[in-house]
Amino acid sequence: MKNTLTLLLLILMISCKSEKKPTPNFKVEYKGALRNMMKKGDVSAKETLAIFKDKKHIYALGAIENLKGEIQIFDNNPFLTQVIDSALSFDYSLTKKATLLVYASVKKWKKITIPNTISTYKELEKYIAKTAKENQIKINEPFPFLLEGAPKSFDWHVINWKDGDTQHSHKKHINSGLHGTLINRKATFLGFYSDAHHAIFTHHTTNMHIHFLTDDKKIAGHVDGLILDKNMILKLPAVE
Repeated sequence: MKNTLTLLLLILMISCKSEKKPTPNFKVEYKGALRNMMKKGDVSAKETLAIFKDKKHIYALGAIENLKGEIQIFDNNPFLTQVIDSALSFDYSLTKKATLLVYASVKKWKKITIPNTISTYKELEKYIAKTAKENQIKINEPFPFLLEGAPKSFDWHVINWKDGDTQHSHKKHINSGLHGTLINRKATFLGFYSDAHHAIFTHHTTNMHIHFLTDDKKIAGHVDGLILDKNMILKLPAVE
């Protein structure tokens, strides 16, 4: 009888273990903090992008040291943008340093069509959290995501901070360099979601930090506002 009970318990434990759903394998890391920029005026380098030289499947965003441009890296491919002589300039190297950097290695993504009822930035934020949870992603920890498609519109900027200016605000960051609004422009958006990193790598009013690269690779930078259109795609880290 005792042996039978032991065997049944063992079978039950094995069964429960086998039913446990696998979870995506990634880890979000970051260097620097927005609050140090805003409160202390600290825009010094916190990390070099050369750390990614021998890594695979890196997705990263952030700001170049001294706030002299934006960082976008998609699957190890850097698309850094700066304002030089009042024009947008691309840097495709890993030679720059970052004052703010958020990154993760994601080998495989799961593609999800966003419902057409999702339109505003806030609606998207809620949808991403809900959908991530449904896909076994721990939403109490930071996670990356991708968006693909042509939004109705999105506001963007590439920062070009004035040397020596220690008085920071989000509005001044936007107006310091190039900025504008793109209409129905196809792009890939890289974002990081967290409800626990306000003033670190997300602003205090949002759980998301998003950058973009247009499909024609002519514009890339920081996203300040977003209105979705139909048939947009969300990608979340998938089980490898």
